[in-house]
Amino acid sequence: MNVISNTAKVAVIGLGKMGLPMAINLVKAGFEVIGFDPTLNAREELVNKGGQASVSATDAAEDADVVITMLPNGAIVREALLGDEGAIKKLKKSAIIIDMSSSAPLDTRRLGEELKSKGYRFVDAPVSGGQKRAVDSSLTIMAGGEEDDVQAIAPIFDAVGGKTFKTGLLGSGHAMKALNNYVSGAGAVAAMEAIILGKEFGLDQSVMVDILNVSTGRNNTTEQKLKQFVLSETWGSGFALDLMAKDIRIAADLSQNLHLTLDNLKEIADQWESAQESLGEGADHTEIYRYLNQHSKK
Repeated sequence: MNVISNTAKVAVIGLGKMGLPMAINLVKAGFEVIGFDPTLNAREELVNKGGQASVSATDAAEDADVVITMLPNGAIVREALLGDEGAIKKLKKSAIIIDMSSSAPLDTRRLGEELKSKGYRFVDAPVSGGQKRAVDSSLTIMAGGEEDDVQAIAPIFDAVGGKTFKTGLLGSGHAMKALNNYVSGAGAVAAMEAIILGKEFGLDQSVMVDILNVSTGRNNTTEQKLKQFVLSETWGSGFALDLMAKDIRIAADLSQNLHLTLDNLKEIADQWESAQESLGEGADHTEIYRYLNQHSKK
């Protein structure tokens, strides 16, 4: 097992709110980074920070040692790798592909089999922490795949993350990410419903948050989102509602595939999808408060 050097050539496919700061941090760590995104501004920003940019995934991946995908869902990842302008068309066989997006774990395993048949190594390594921690390279990384492959790309993880967990075989990282976001999403709904109910009774919502944060009810939403984005009505956490809904649905689908009846998981998945439909495209995930508040009056 050979660990890649921090001067290796890395193609980053997807330069959005997460992918761009991660690519910039790879540049800072010494990697030769070539990014692709359909958005010109994103490509230009990477170039301004010392990276290179390409107009296709195919060209970005040419002669790369590592390809990273950071895209909205697994279907887009598959297209970016195997499509007509996919990354593997010019990718050398010794390269390792890392999907750092949030994808469905069983689909990841199927994609892994296809890539393996073509001679490529594949690791799923989704992240948690949001845009702020992508910028300061302190993301939590959940890595699934062959032990040697995960160890070989450790310098990549060190450059973009603060803590890396080896979760098991391929697909396990994506499973863990979906389950994490289920717990996060369920906690968000509980916290927001609590302050909606408290306000109706006559409690001060700001005081409620202060009490929750020094009591057993505290969670990520009470600590990082309620005052910052909900009570302030700024709705600017940087994580989209549709992505949260997608991740929780992945967890719910996984439970069905494994023949488990988890009623709360199903209800939370349905709730987030209803909020997505109500609030529309582009809503921040903290805006589910607006949906819950409106729904509570029915």
